[in-house]
Amino acid sequence: MPRAATRQRKQSFIRRLITPVIAIAALGYFGFHAMSGELGLVGRAMIESRVSELEAELELLSEERQKLVARVSLLRPESLDPDMLDERARLNLNLVHSNELVVLRPGHRYSMN
Repeated sequence: MPRAATRQRKQSFIRRLITPVIAIAALGYFGFHAMSGELGLVGRAMIESRVSELEAELELLSEERQKLVARVSLLRPESLDPDMLDERARLNLNLVHSNELVVLRPGHRYSMN
């Protein structure tokens, strides 16, 4: 009968370091991306600043829209403002009364028909 040989090996120093090195590398990878990734702490600050810029722009556009809605409401048939109608007709037709004074402003385009 052959003799059963049991051989015990001493674990090497490098073999003991494999698991901790892999764990530290994984933690480092995820930690780096948690800080500087697109959705990390730095990315979140950039997103929040962009949101505040867009909210300010939305507020300006909302105010401009309200002004335009008010002007359009003056042109509706049920609430037609004669002054607004006269202003739009003169602008589109380039007409003035003979007793009116016309002031040309720089930077505006005028057509002479």
